[in-house]
Amino acid sequence: MGFEHESVDLIIERSFCPAYNKDTKQMKTQSIQGGNTMNMQTKAHPEGKGALAVKRNRGGLLGRLKEQRLLYVLMLPAIILTLMFSYVPMFGLYMAFINYQPGGGSFFKQFFTTDFVGLQWFNYFFTNGDFVRIMRNTLAQSFLSLLFGFPMPIILALMINELRNGWFKRTFQTVSYMPHFISWVIAANIIITMLSSGGVINNILTGLHIIDEPIQFMQKGHLFWWIIAFSNAWKDMGFNAIMYLAAIAAINPELYEVAKVDGASRLKQMLHITLPSIRPTIIILAILAVGGILNAGFDQQYLLQNNTVMEYSEVIDTYTYKYGLQNGMFSYGAAVGLFKSVVAFILVIAVNQMAKKMEEQSLF
Repeated sequence: MGFEHESVDLIIERSFCPAYNKDTKQMKTQSIQGGNTMNMQTKAHPEGKGALAVKRNRGGLLGRLKEQRLLYVLMLPAIILTLMFSYVPMFGLYMAFINYQPGGGSFFKQFFTTDFVGLQWFNYFFTNGDFVRIMRNTLAQSFLSLLFGFPMPIILALMINELRNGWFKRTFQTVSYMPHFISWVIAANIIITMLSSGGVINNILTGLHIIDEPIQFMQKGHLFWWIIAFSNAWKDMGFNAIMYLAAIAAINPELYEVAKVDGASRLKQMLHITLPSIRPTIIILAILAVGGILNAGFDQQYLLQNNTVMEYSEVIDTYTYKYGLQNGMFSYGAAVGLFKSVVAFILVIAVNQMAKKMEEQSLF
């Protein structure tokens, strides 16, 4: 057989064994002398693969498009959908800089003929009394959700990876990510029922004599942030753990075998093999999580909030919905949404640069 398809073991042995290198060269010389003209021609003519690469590059962009036309055809639906739903709607950002009021005429005519007001809506958002309250609630809920929701999928993935019973492992994993597929309408009703005065939580606390009378969880504003954080963690930790389990599955099993030979316990294997191996995945997901720190959510806040906790439950998304759609202040809602997007973009760039300098691992 030829030397183009050598196994990894042979490559490693050849790299660290001079005697093997010498014998290999002799065997290759004998093979060439024995009639392996293809190998001889490749050695004799240094162009070889390089000449083929140069010939391909001569075609330029059009040549590559023609050669890989089937791949581009497969990409075409995704490109069209991305342009249609991600880039074309961006012209609507212009609404944040005008005083748009819908009327009975043509939308485009009214859109482009409305008075330009510049940064008036941004100034209104920053100077009115809602800005501090909205930003406080958004950042507090996002930070608590990140604090509990980010490490829990990692811990869950490590726990599932340590399970040895195959049936129990698959069952546990399936049950863990089932809440992700429950709509927030159903999940919110479950949470409200569990936290009600006659719910499971109050019954347990009362039965253990931790409290004397039921706590009205959904009517105490200072508890709303924690309810949102734990609700997000419970609903998404199983599904988010799938990405870490995929990263763990890609780890070379021989590393664990070597560690066992050296006497490493399962805890040390987890700390010194599993966690360092999935660190790039953790860093990338952390960058994305920090970039979305202003995305505190909409469904859970809108469904769980009530008038008694409105001071603590209103976030940017619910605020934009109420003012932009319910009150008809479309330009103001667009300005608030654009502000959130710009801040998220800046955070992604900043955290990505920090990760690149500190860990030499980044998203781009």
